[in-house]
Amino acid sequence: MSKYLIDRDDGTAVPITPVAKAQLAPWLERQSPALRAWLDSTRFRAEAGEISLVAGPDGRLARVIVAMGDEDPFPLGALPDKLPEGTYRLAPEGAAAEPAGWQDRAVLGWVLGTYAFARYKPRKKGFASLVWPEGVDRAAVERMAEAVFLIRDLINTPANDLGPADLAAAAVAVARKHGATSTVIAGEELLKANYPSVYAVGAAASRPPCLVDLSWGDAAAPRVTLVGKGVCFDSGGLDIKPAEFMKLMKKDMGGAAHVLGLASVIMGAGLPVRLRVLIPAVENLVGSRAMRPLDVIKSRKGLTIEIGHTDAEGRVILADALAEASSEKPALLLDYATLTGAARVALGADLPALFSNDEALAADLLRHGTAENDPLWRLPLWRGYRKMIDGATADLTNSAEGGHAGAITAALFLQEFVGEGIPWAHIDLLAWNLKARPGRPEGGEAQTLRAVYALIKERFGK
Repeated sequence: MSKYLIDRDDGTAVPITPVAKAQLAPWLERQSPALRAWLDSTRFRAEAGEISLVAGPDGRLARVIVAMGDEDPFPLGALPDKLPEGTYRLAPEGAAAEPAGWQDRAVLGWVLGTYAFARYKPRKKGFASLVWPEGVDRAAVERMAEAVFLIRDLINTPANDLGPADLAAAAVAVARKHGATSTVIAGEELLKANYPSVYAVGAAASRPPCLVDLSWGDAAAPRVTLVGKGVCFDSGGLDIKPAEFMKLMKKDMGGAAHVLGLASVIMGAGLPVRLRVLIPAVENLVGSRAMRPLDVIKSRKGLTIEIGHTDAEGRVILADALAEASSEKPALLLDYATLTGAARVALGADLPALFSNDEALAADLLRHGTAENDPLWRLPLWRGYRKMIDGATADLTNSAEGGHAGAITAALFLQEFVGEGIPWAHIDLLAWNLKARPGRPEGGEAQTLRAVYALIKERFGK
């Protein structure tokens, strides 16, 4: 775990007092005249993220006052970087504290605020350290933080060091850590194993495509299956992307990163489920074996797919994985994918789009998203648009004509490969922070991880 979490206070830790803006006035009434004068003279108004450093009689830092905002999930996440290096401890005071359980979120935010992707450029300075507060579920915080760090590291790694085989190796490492079994089907073997869509998308790349299959847990337990889009780099194929849209395409394996992070939390917590993780890992590049517009390719389910646009490749590889996932009729099937720009246009960077064929599942996910301050926003699987994905020369097209409802038609395409009666949710997300915020540095990011884990724990936990 992070070296910036300290087991115990040796008596030198500086107290941090969180103050909610709504409670500022009554809290101030309980403080000394000197502290009230200091906060007034420095115009401390408890606006979200506001920090006040308070000196003691000896002139040294004696106390930190920090405002707790309602909307930011990790209001203390900026402190490890903003505070002077040293050791701190949480010291809430009555009405200034957040509701029960807030310390777990506060500590998680602190840990996430110590993240730095330093593989190629080491960070020049350290972070402030925090003493573990009493009563915090330390194991749960550590599991979630490690999962977020894994997701961020995978997404932030450039494609030259994270191709399909590298992504598969990362998945195998997660499996080994938790005693899961794993198989990797690569290259021409994909055709023999009947994963033709995965193979077709990745055929142009010099690094061969693969399908990662991870299993864990009691075979008699409820089946939970996770599918993650693993496009390690997306040039757009022959329908090549403009440079400004291609720049961040190292993150197009963000769905795969998310299912690995989620799987690590599930396995680490020992939830009583039969977990399966399927990751089709490819690069969508330009080459003599690249998919061409209006090519028709086969899928594992037997449906044929007309390639209306080579840059709509993610749904094509997910088709084979979802068909295989459905073969076991899991109690829950969930896929994560950085799938469409249309979802980002509709909802922006911070709201992943949720699609589901199950009303109770959708409602529960939204509820947990709100409770965990880890939001999703539901979009409809509008059957009126289903004909838009009919192919002219094949069963389906991967790109509906007209450019309208792009996130919905992509989800409808995926639904064609989900078995009848299987509760399924599809999460279309950005997996990237466009700017740094408390506990969330610019770059790769875990989105909806806490919400989805809370749902799985609620439905299948001990």
